[in-house]
Amino acid sequence: MNENNDVTIEYDRQDGQFEEGVIVPHDRISPDTLRKMVEEFVTRDWSELADAGSTLDGKIEQVLQQLKDGRAKVVFDLTTETCNIIPGDSRGALPGN
Repeated sequence: MNENNDVTIEYDRQDGQFEEGVIVPHDRISPDTLRKMVEEFVTRDWSELADAGSTLDGKIEQVLQQLKDGRAKVVFDLTTETCNIIPGDSRGALPGN
């Protein structure tokens, strides 16, 4: 976690393999669904964020802004049929990107 308590989105695939997936433009996802996806993403490590004095809504807004700015992107993994949020600059995260 960085010092100003911002959410840091990192690509962390434990098995070292690339995802077989597609980038889903965040603006093509309904706002309610996107917010729920971001909330799930943020709360995966909530104990760490809560200790930093952060609010859930604040962290959700940070991730939503990162999606809008292109600093993060939504990826649908075809293998696991799940969505994830990864850094927008992780060109090596998907084949062909």
